[in-house]
Amino acid sequence: MTDEEKEIKRMHMQLLEQDCYIDAETDLEYPPLALSFGQQTIQTKKGLKTYDVPIGTYGNFSFVQAPPKSKKTFFISLLSAVYLKGNLEGAGGDLKGHRDGKCLIHFDTEQGKFHAQKVFKRVLDMTGLSKECYHTFGLRALSYKERIDFIEYYLYDKMDGKNIGMVVIDGMADLVSDVNNIEESNLATQKIMEWSAKLNCHIVTVIHSNFGNDKPTGHLGSFLEKKAETQIQLELNTVNKELVTVICKRSRGFSFENFSFKVNQLGLPIVEGAAFDPLKDFNKF
Repeated sequence: MTDEEKEIKRMHMQLLEQDCYIDAETDLEYPPLALSFGQQTIQTKKGLKTYDVPIGTYGNFSFVQAPPKSKKTFFISLLSAVYLKGNLEGAGGDLKGHRDGKCLIHFDTEQGKFHAQKVFKRVLDMTGLSKECYHTFGLRALSYKERIDFIEYYLYDKMDGKNIGMVVIDGMADLVSDVNNIEESNLATQKIMEWSAKLNCHIVTVIHSNFGNDKPTGHLGSFLEKKAETQIQLELNTVNKELVTVICKRSRGFSFENFSFKVNQLGLPIVEGAAFDPLKDFNKF
């Protein structure tokens, strides 16, 4: 290594030192919420305080895991609609979005154009909003390396790293050639961590569960488990076949309580117990 190369490396390390240093004596505020479900009251030094229970915060990522045909994409539509709208009267229950004017970027890696558009259109139908701050892409035709490159291009170049609130990547397994490839799985997970931290957004991604157990598939799933802020598991209700149970399997903060959702007669996902009237509320959704 030449003296010039050593100096460049030293300067790079100095910049990393500034970025990575954390003062243990400084009071840091809890990361701002991107998505929440319900509230919790806790005792603090200043008395009782009530907080929204986070599903995800800005600067972090979460992932949804479930067996095939467990309505994962409907659940992603529900989260996306809640994030864009803030809350969905008569459909979202205690789910709440904290968008603050930021945009949602939605990447579908698996479906063709027709079915991907159905998913994206469902979100707009649920919110009654235009596509102005909802950016939608189908990446099925790309290679797994091109998918990572395109996501990075869009976030950093097209969006210029600004005004990005939530990013959905459905699904994570399509960012690698093999979910059991350790190097690729580690790289894909590191990218999710990097994007969420540097852009101060919340990333929601999706992965299948292993057949016969509740572990996310492959080494990729193991990496996600170790690094995610929140691990969300979907389970089909064995008694009421219409319902899907949403479980907070792991969380770095307060765990949100289990809840259920279903797909209503209009083909839209709603939280069970939400008083949705398809005649009265049709124009809302």
